Amino acid sequence: MVSDSFERTAVVVEDDSDIRELLALTLSMVGFNIIETASGKEALALVREHQPDLITLDLNLPDLDGMEVCRQLRPMTDAYIVMVTARVEEIERVLGLEIGADDFIVKPFSPREVRARVAAMFRRPRNLAESSAGPATDSSTTGGASASASSVAAGSPASPSAASSVAGASAAGHPDGGGAVVVHGALSVDIEGRVAWLDGEELALTKIEFDLLATLITGPRRVWTRESLLARVWGEGWTDDHHLVEVHIRNLRKKLGEDTREPRFIRTVRGVGYRLVPVT
Repeated sequence: MVSDSFERTAVVVEDDSDIRELLALTLSMVGFNIIETASGKEALALVREHQPDLITLDLNLPDLDGMEVCRQLRPMTDAYIVMVTARVEEIERVLGLEIGADDFIVKPFSPREVRARVAAMFRRPRNLAESSAGPATDSSTTGGASASASSVAAGSPASPSAASSVAGASAAGHPDGGGAVVVHGALSVDIEGRVAWLDGEELALTKIEFDLLATLITGPRRVWTRESLLARVWGEGWTDDHHLVEVHIRNLRKKLGEDTREPRFIRTVRGVGYRLVPVT
């Protein structure tokens, strides 16, 4: 269940009044304040005004297509976006994920499914340092790097020599003059601040893209299987949905300016998963 230790807001965008009422009731029962609308245009205004934590978005809206609403929403919010649709074609799911959706719920759905999917999203570590002892600490695959990476990622005191032992990652001054970050070649990642830079320029990453990058950079020697990335970034119960990882890795690579034939940062290990390209 989603924690109710602090108040969260959800914007429910749905033109079918029965489904809208069901979603609103389901989310309110797990602690969300609900804002409802049947309009894509109004949804954009409401999200801009209220900055919610969660958005459920119908794809068949009367004024704007849900895909277009999602495309416009993503630059203005880092809220989780769940698309609610009767469409089941893979191309729709792929397109939605590529423009910034975090998950899909297919109609008809049960309140239990909605609660489970929302709870899984909110279990994702927003601060990867908090979960450094999680699934990523398998010593047989990390090459002993995880403990050192965790100390750097958490911003704890670490000497440059200790930090640089993490497969080329090192502690360095924050590009904006703040605390320590994890550095891997031209990449700099502030785990606690959830900010990443490439060649000194800030990257516009979604929650999932940042969590994937932070996971990779705090275990740079490890080959991350798709299952381990799903468990680390999406949470338990997602280990069969490899396509989620592939789509978001592709989006992350685009933002890193990657050439997949000669990757600069993220290398595909065929039949296994992904790892960072060693710093030379």
